[in-house]
Amino acid sequence: MKADITWLDDPEVFRVNQLKAHSDHRYFVEGMEPVQNLNGVWKFCYSPCAGARPVDFYKEDFDCSGFDEIAVPGHIELAGYDKIHYINTLYPWEGHIYRRPAYSLGDRTGRKGMFSEASYNPVGSYIRKFDLDEALRGKRVIISFEGAEQAVYVWLNGQFIGYAEDSFTPSEFDLTSCVRDRGNVLAVEVHKRSTAAFLEDQDFFRFFGIFRDVKLKAKPALHLEDFWARPVLLENGGGCFSLDMTVSLKAGRKGIAAVRLEDAEGKKILERELPLAAAESGEGGTKEKGGWTEAFAALENSRIAEVIPWSHDNPYLYTLSFQLLDEKQNLIETVSYQTGFSRLEIIDRVIYFNGKRLIINGVNRHEWSADTGRCIGHSEMEQDIRCFLKNHINAVRTSHYPNQIEWYGLCDTYGIYVMAETNLESHGSWQKSGGVEPSWNVPGDLPEWKEAVMDRLRTNYETFKNHVSILFWSLGNESYAGDDIEAMNRWIKEKKDGRLVHYEGVVNNRKYNDTISDVESRMYAAPQDIVSYLENDPQKPFLLCEYMHDMGNSMGGMSSYMELLDRYEMYQGGFIWDFIDQAIWAWDEVSGRKVLRYGGDFDDRPSDYEFSGNGILFADRTEKPAMQEVRYQYGLHK
Repeated sequence: MKADITWLDDPEVFRVNQLKAHSDHRYFVEGMEPVQNLNGVWKFCYSPCAGARPVDFYKEDFDCSGFDEIAVPGHIELAGYDKIHYINTLYPWEGHIYRRPAYSLGDRTGRKGMFSEASYNPVGSYIRKFDLDEALRGKRVIISFEGAEQAVYVWLNGQFIGYAEDSFTPSEFDLTSCVRDRGNVLAVEVHKRSTAAFLEDQDFFRFFGIFRDVKLKAKPALHLEDFWARPVLLENGGGCFSLDMTVSLKAGRKGIAAVRLEDAEGKKILERELPLAAAESGEGGTKEKGGWTEAFAALENSRIAEVIPWSHDNPYLYTLSFQLLDEKQNLIETVSYQTGFSRLEIIDRVIYFNGKRLIINGVNRHEWSADTGRCIGHSEMEQDIRCFLKNHINAVRTSHYPNQIEWYGLCDTYGIYVMAETNLESHGSWQKSGGVEPSWNVPGDLPEWKEAVMDRLRTNYETFKNHVSILFWSLGNESYAGDDIEAMNRWIKEKKDGRLVHYEGVVNNRKYNDTISDVESRMYAAPQDIVSYLENDPQKPFLLCEYMHDMGNSMGGMSSYMELLDRYEMYQGGFIWDFIDQAIWAWDEVSGRKVLRYGGDFDDRPSDYEFSGNGILFADRTEKPAMQEVRYQYGLHK
């Protein structure tokens, strides 16, 4: 297969040769993690559009001596290329060029060339040469891009590998057929915009590039591809544990998965050995590809007499471990994962967590650093967690995209409730001039856009499904409501995983009130509007997915919302907008100092200007005075 530049224009092409999403577990062979990090300095060429890019740069004999160098991970704009641009509700090209989503407004042509032939649609051409680490040689090798924005083509040693569009979830490809021990040439072409741009209209700076880790991973002869653990707290204080797992191994081979669950003190509370057998030619419930098959095993409804529940107040974690052994009892692979027992339910239209009414003292959080944008590391995440705990913040909404994998583990460890949001926002397609006008809304009811959003939902779900901290799956943000989002809701509900489904956009299209979202979710509803809802035969518990918009000298009146928690059980709290300012350190020529600059400060048009600054933290993570009110009010209901 060859790469096709017109995929940029086609909403029905969003992944090519990409491996299916799976649980985010790490695995070890002989005590070592078979992972090679490709972060660092890459060769790089910036082009203003696809027509100006070096088309043959992926070929092994291509002379890249004229290329620049760039740090990976990182945003291309913050490396000095292209334009820094902040925009909220509008699409970034509005006022410059007329664009409408393919297949909308009765258009059945697909709008060919919209992005592939655009005079401005920047391209980053990356080259990374590498030798394979000793631990990876002779094994199946995959490459993982944990975040690359927005449309990505990948080649290795001159061979086309695959294509991906979802910017905020891992994109993985199999390199086994063309990777070498030495002298590999990896080429990655990143386009700033594609049809995915209509689905990624979030309130943020519009960056592009490889902004999260790039890793090579080797799969041993017996490999845990995926697992789904379901620990449930029972009403009697005991636990019920179920597990599904998928293992890849050679066709016709056998093995054993030794599964063990231990408490925080190392005491064994459950242990099982599950047989693994991969039949020839894909028979017996296996799938064959290139001599490898997948074997499936399950552990259903194992009862545990007594467990300690996981919660914000006591984030008690159990360790689930796997040992994969071949037919000769040789240990091939080990996996260890933290999990916890909990129970989430709606009783009489009130959300209960572990038998107690759930109160959300939450924030919306963009991943952000004033130095590196959405390219952040462990230290920033740890700082944010410490800030949460200090200020009685017990919940976070990953606005409005999946976050780095490490973040969810930290929320498990420290007891932060998570609303895990799918990478979907199409704000500019239905809200125009402040009004609701969905004539060309996407995904809407358009069949050509359905699979793209379903794929984003599936990837978010499959990657993070084992995290006890996740209480809500959010279908996306500000994308109106239609048949396609209804299908997303239906897919999640069929999983029956015990979490609740959230989507706020139903408020704009009540046709889907009964078929999308387990909660009544609104943005910036006044206290009297919440009272009106709760006193007029409400059908769902009420949650504010955004409130207390903290811009300028705001956050006054928070007590008017908090007092509703004492008056109405069906009011469950909300998520402040938002946690941290989006601002970038820049050198000010007039004062000769480093200053924080916001939207509009980079001659970016259209822009929503200082609207990028509405956090309860400044962009350098200094607390604003408003945090005192947050700490006090949330402390009353912790």
